[in-house]
Amino acid sequence: MVSPVVLYYIIFQYGPMYGLQIAFKDYSPSLGFLGSPWVGLEHFKEFFNSYFFWRLLRNTILLSLYGLLFAFPAGIILALLLNEVKSRIFKRTVQTITYMPHFVSLVVIVGILFDFLARDGLVNQILAFLLGVEPIAFMREAEWFRTLFIGSDIWQNVGWSSIIFLAAMSNIDPSLYEAAKMDGAGRVKQMFHITLPGIMPTVVILLILLIGKFMTVGDEKILLMYNPSTYETADVIGTYVYRKGILEGNFSYSAAVGLFKALIAFTLLVIANGIARKVGDTKLW
Repeated sequence: MVSPVVLYYIIFQYGPMYGLQIAFKDYSPSLGFLGSPWVGLEHFKEFFNSYFFWRLLRNTILLSLYGLLFAFPAGIILALLLNEVKSRIFKRTVQTITYMPHFVSLVVIVGILFDFLARDGLVNQILAFLLGVEPIAFMREAEWFRTLFIGSDIWQNVGWSSIIFLAAMSNIDPSLYEAAKMDGAGRVKQMFHITLPGIMPTVVILLILLIGKFMTVGDEKILLMYNPSTYETADVIGTYVYRKGILEGNFSYSAAVGLFKALIAFTLLVIANGIARKVGDTKLW
């Protein structure tokens, strides 16, 4: 049963690693991997000395950090709130409503953003009616990009991410809550002293995995959302690799940039797992 998964990772994850050698070569499709001349670290030096390096690094780190600070806790908070709801009908209704955006295509999600946030869109019409403000081109303003990116990510994935935490809460021994009630603990104290510690191992594992993807952000969504006027805050390493490698055909340079991103992600994953191992018993390895 596990063989299809193993084959998938061998073919699509480990197999392409053979091509990483072009990051150290001046790759030409006609010469192939082995025939292309070796240039060493030239592509890495070019990237580190380029005008875009610090902008790309800053945007990648900030978007990932905002995701950790706002998007990741949103699922935990929703799960905690739903866990306190006694009405099964209301609980299931909220769960259904919050789950639905996760199953909508990313292209559709971004299309909704463009329609709602256009100058003549619903959001600007509401703002004009309530506050009398002039229409704002949200999707073309660089200062709005991070807010829209993280906000839409929370809206799309908060319900889905809460499923894991709700499942973890269902494994908590009910006798702990009964004992806490007998000791006079209210629902808030039960949440902080029983529910949160009970799901903490799950939170730590998911946080480590998220840190492992820290440099990836949401490249596909950014490609759909950004435009040249928002590059200052929207352009990240992943989108830069796409432009250089796919659009411009600079395969060696884009491979070097992608390898740099992967090395940072791997380093962060090892550090996060090491900290988790020292602080508590929950770890990946």
